[in-house]
Amino acid sequence: MAEEEDYMSDSFINIQEDIRPGVPMLRQIRAARRKEEKQQEANLKNRQKSVKEEERERRDIGLKSALGCENKGFALLQKMGYKSGQALGKSGAGIVEPIPLNVKTGKSGIGHESLLKRKAEERLENYKRKIHMKNQNEEKAAEQFRMRLKNKQDEMRLEGDLRRSQRACQQLDAQKNIQVPREAWYWLRPEEDTEEEEVEEEQDEDEYTSEDLSVLEKLQILTGYLREEHLYCIWCGTAYEDKEDLSSNCPGPTSADHD
Repeated sequence: MAEEEDYMSDSFINIQEDIRPGVPMLRQIRAARRKEEKQQEANLKNRQKSVKEEERERRDIGLKSALGCENKGFALLQKMGYKSGQALGKSGAGIVEPIPLNVKTGKSGIGHESLLKRKAEERLENYKRKIHMKNQNEEKAAEQFRMRLKNKQDEMRLEGDLRRSQRACQQLDAQKNIQVPREAWYWLRPEEDTEEEEVEEEQDEDEYTSEDLSVLEKLQILTGYLREEHLYCIWCGTAYEDKEDLSSNCPGPTSADHD
């Protein structure tokens, strides 16, 4: 029998413990982690599977297993000359794999999926229709803006042509010692310098702006007067010698004729 060790001997008294900081805490953490992992493994092994999980496992095993001779339908096929892995049909043009089984797991009724699909298609169609209408509205708004801009530019161009015609009419009338224009708007209005004259100008403004004629109509009338009275075309910028010279050398009475 081995001699019993003396607990008062140096071998027990002189044992030095590891007193490094943090070592006991690390050991406790590792031990707790190992214990938790073992507990999780035990829970996974002892966990009872639900009925649905068991049914799915059995179904998957059954679908993965090939039919054997114990299956009556397969036995009848073999009697008719069918071999495993061969395509169905007399000429062997049929299917090789069985028709896949699609298990319905939800609680919705028959046709619910097709209804959801139809609603999704309707939502997509409505979205496409809205996008199309939005694009059409944007294009229409852009076209209207371009038309307004073009009309504004055309209006400014007509006003410029009218002012040039009024200035030319005033100068040509003056050369013929015509002191009063045929119509008040045939000439440009004189610029007023004093505030009193500006007030009178505002009071008399209706005399110039209350006419029913548009800028285009005024331009047509005034250019006609210049051609008849002075043989002058504002777009050619030329005073012709006679009517024959005007008709033969001037493209026409409108701005479009000179483009």
